[in-house]
Amino acid sequence: MTVEARAAELRDQLHHHGYRYYVLDDPELGDDEYDALLDELRTIEAAHPELVTPDSPTQRIGGEPVSSLPKVRHEIPMLSLANARSEEELRAWVARMRAHLAREGIDDPAFEFVCEPKIDGLAISLRYEDGIFVQGATRGNGEIGEDVTHNLRTIPTIPLRIDDAPPVLEVRGEIYMSLKDFAGLNERRAEAGLSTFMNPRNAAAGTIRQLDPKLAKDRPLSMWSYGIGRVDGLRFAGHWEALEWLREHGFRVNADVQRLESEDEVVAQCLAWQERRGNLDFEIDGVVVKVSDLELQRRLGVVGRDPRWAIAWKFPPTTKVTTLKDVMWNVGKFGDLHPFAILEPVHVGGVTVKLATLHNEEDLARKDLRVGDEVIVLRAGDVIPQVLSPAPHAVERPDRADPPRPPEHCRTCGTKTVKPPDSVFTKCPNRLCPERQWQLLKHFVSRGAMDIDGLGEKQVSQLQQAGLVTTAADFYRLTAEQLMELDRYGEISANRTVQNVADSRERPFGRVLFALGLEEVGFVTGRNLAQRFRSIDALLAASAEDIEQTPGVGPKMAEKIHEQLAGGQMRALIEDLRAVGVSMALEGPPPGEGPLAGKTFVLTGTLPDLTREEATERIEGAGGRVTSGVSRKTDYVVAGASPGSKLEKAERLGVPVLDEAGLLALLPHGAPPPSALPPTRP
Repeated sequence: MTVEARAAELRDQLHHHGYRYYVLDDPELGDDEYDALLDELRTIEAAHPELVTPDSPTQRIGGEPVSSLPKVRHEIPMLSLANARSEEELRAWVARMRAHLAREGIDDPAFEFVCEPKIDGLAISLRYEDGIFVQGATRGNGEIGEDVTHNLRTIPTIPLRIDDAPPVLEVRGEIYMSLKDFAGLNERRAEAGLSTFMNPRNAAAGTIRQLDPKLAKDRPLSMWSYGIGRVDGLRFAGHWEALEWLREHGFRVNADVQRLESEDEVVAQCLAWQERRGNLDFEIDGVVVKVSDLELQRRLGVVGRDPRWAIAWKFPPTTKVTTLKDVMWNVGKFGDLHPFAILEPVHVGGVTVKLATLHNEEDLARKDLRVGDEVIVLRAGDVIPQVLSPAPHAVERPDRADPPRPPEHCRTCGTKTVKPPDSVFTKCPNRLCPERQWQLLKHFVSRGAMDIDGLGEKQVSQLQQAGLVTTAADFYRLTAEQLMELDRYGEISANRTVQNVADSRERPFGRVLFALGLEEVGFVTGRNLAQRFRSIDALLAASAEDIEQTPGVGPKMAEKIHEQLAGGQMRALIEDLRAVGVSMALEGPPPGEGPLAGKTFVLTGTLPDLTREEATERIEGAGGRVTSGVSRKTDYVVAGASPGSKLEKAERLGVPVLDEAGLLALLPHGAPPPSALPPTRP
């Protein structure tokens, strides 16, 4: 036998025995025999590097660290799930699906459900090409994740090669750490004098996002596969068949996943999982229920970011009792004083909770919370912990403290606070209050506003404390030399940050209005104001009645916007931003003019390169109009991945459908001109 043939034989044997050990939990070889085969393959590959293949079991060893985690756009978005927390809510979900399908002409559909444990881990996507694992990514925001291939290669339960595979296959699953392995990892870290992890989910997520794969190799991670995303050359009738295919091709699929035929069976299965939750070797926070039939999934479509055909039955959240040590007050970007609780540290839902939200002062009064009370703390999943109420016995104490009240003066700037008659918040009216300004500065650089990459919460706080940034206009005066004097800034990162700030000067006028931090002006209202007034000068000169004519703006909102724009501090900020070159007018033709004048568009699904906001800005900049609903008056529907019911309605009504390339061809500088462009289908 040639060396090449022996290496291939060893790879096949090791793949087989790894599958028996890690996936089926039914090994045929002892550890010593397996290690002997692996050592033989390593020896051959060391002597003949040309024989090393990407799917070789030796390639699970961590390689060199990467310098960063590149972004990966999911071809099919990794959607979120709506929640049900009771039998009634789950049955209401089924009723909504039946009603939707009835409107589609499908009466009394025969649902087949699949119930799966909702693993409390990190969602990931695995891409295989011709059966070879080539890329792995985190879920991220559902549309764009991070490339973590280097770490996923080290996990034994992820196949590096699959036989009889389609040309392209995307497998989705959950990375997790078993409770036993988590406890062992923490014991080893404690013995080594290292910090321990708070819970298995944090340990798994933190490990997968490490830059050095050797760290991932040394931590006991596993994966459950729960579905298939993109697949070429392979078709399934239902989700259950897809899971069966994954099982047969070397992927771990939870053995307790059930295929059920009635709502009653689904409810019973969810309750059964809830009862046995504490006896499992891994953490779950609910049960995922899916309609198996893929054609019904397509017909049901997606609402927002949630598929209609799936739901998460969430288990009751974890609560604990602890002592309320104090009530403190944060200042929000509009001056609102937000109360929060200082708690005696308590372990809730896998984390130690020291702080919790109290929402607003009226909610605080309604709950009748007092400093010194024993209180019930709730933490549901990743939701910010909150104080629900005093413990029942706490309200009977004769020595309870007085009800907490908002401070009469802002704790940060000393300004006298005020309580508007129509507000649930007492406010600090000083727009230049350092804490309020920090909130405004964070908002200004955030995604959807000026979207300045590299400036997050910590960086904004650092710049403010160093005295380099007081108002938003100061970002545009920063120099690389100033940044390089601060911690964590080198020459490259400093120059990149300055360039990112400079690039943001060209953000569309609507986003500038949103970034200013005007109360009542969100992203959509900012865009609508920009469309109506076209420039900051026209908006500043407008009366409240003029502002009220803007779509989506009512009389109270218009008065509030007008009042803020008339304030001296706001006018000074606007002029300062204008002076540093920030765009204060809407480019392109006014409404009714431009190449897309009179054309109405509807956007659905995820486009390959443009975000929804960018596509909207491009259309409106060319004189077009973007609406949310499809009708016979719609001129074009622009459809991307996972388009949902809007695409179906467009097809029924005969509305032309464009993909992203078709949209770009309609825009200025596109080709061919609109009159010559036939409707295209994605």
